[in-house]
Amino acid sequence: MKKILLSICFIFLAFSLSQAQEWQNDFGKAKSLAAKQDKPIILVFQGSDWCAPCIKLNKEIWETEAFQSYAKDHYVMLQADFPRKAKNALPAAQQEANNKLAETYNKNGYFPLVVVLDKNGKVLGNAGYEKTTPAAYIKKIDAFLN
Repeated sequence: MKKILLSICFIFLAFSLSQAQEWQNDFGKAKSLAAKQDKPIILVFQGSDWCAPCIKLNKEIWETEAFQSYAKDHYVMLQADFPRKAKNALPAAQQEANNKLAETYNKNGYFPLVVVLDKNGKVLGNAGYEKTTPAAYIKKIDAFLN
């Protein structure tokens, strides 16, 4: 019985992971994917372990099935995280890459900041946290594409 339950859990987990959009953390790779797939990029600046609105945006929008399903087919997702707790510290190279992204796309240091880019990295629009539904948030970021 335990083996059957364990097998069901693994199948569910594998299915769940296959349905989620894949977050990139390398800008070059994100641009390459965006060009190859002809998709815009959503660049998210967040403080995953200290920024309450960032954590809410992640839970209320990014982690929802509705957003993940939509984003998988319409966007390349790029994350620039700025954790503060030592236990969550990023490797030096990743922190430096995120700092460079912030110098270009988040000069004022806003968190969370959602930057919608075309496949070449040109800014199409910005958003932040809003208490809203995934459908409404999708509509907001899609409006930058027109």
